[in-house]
Amino acid sequence: MPQHSNDNSSSHSSSSRHSSSDNSRETRTALVVVAHHRSDSLTAHTARRAAARLEAAGYRIDWLDLHAEGFDPRMNAQDQPDWGNREKPYSDETHAHMRRILDADAVVAVFPVYWQSVPAVLKGWIDRVWNYGFAYGRSKPRLAGKRMLWLALAGATSDDPFADSMQSVLETNLSDGIAYYCGFSRSTVGLLLDAEERPQRIDAEGNLLVGEAVAGAEREAQYADFDRRAQKHVDEFLADGLAAA
Repeated sequence: MPQHSNDNSSSHSSSSRHSSSDNSRETRTALVVVAHHRSDSLTAHTARRAAARLEAAGYRIDWLDLHAEGFDPRMNAQDQPDWGNREKPYSDETHAHMRRILDADAVVAVFPVYWQSVPAVLKGWIDRVWNYGFAYGRSKPRLAGKRMLWLALAGATSDDPFADSMQSVLETNLSDGIAYYCGFSRSTVGLLLDAEERPQRIDAEGNLLVGEAVAGAEREAQYADFDRRAQKHVDEFLADGLAAA
């Protein structure tokens, strides 16, 4: 699991959420969704840096740490979609998360890549919250015009022959299969490779090859480069938003 504890980034808490009743706001809001069980992980570090970058660009941050907030990713009877009723009243928890998505102009999800997909807690959040009648199933999508950035951390190295296919799979599943299907105007997948201290790749025979852990100056250089690449994805996302406006 990628880790990075040498982090001086400022943290964001749920106190940074804005009131859903503030419909006259001029400040744009970014919902930053973190899907990792450890607050000292590289995923959390990357999310904090992304939030700081967005905040510096004028966004109000709604910080959603799915594990810290105790979100239950398991589908239940109350939140099971009713294909015959777009107005179905889902659970209070789900409606609270729906409100946070509606209040956001941009959604940024930060997560480690599991099996070329998202972790269960993030998949469950999408399953339960991005529900029929809310995120899809209407002639005019309720999420139309919003923008989405997926920051996906992967242990594969940049020269791994599977890296391109991983990018393609994530874009198909996350952008085409979820964001655009739900009416988002823009969805971008930023695949962040080389997230592990020990480089790993799969050889032609399917064997996992794990290298020696980087340390000292080499480690610092690796993660400085990682931070630069992550920041580039956020900056491009911000620039794209300005161009669209």
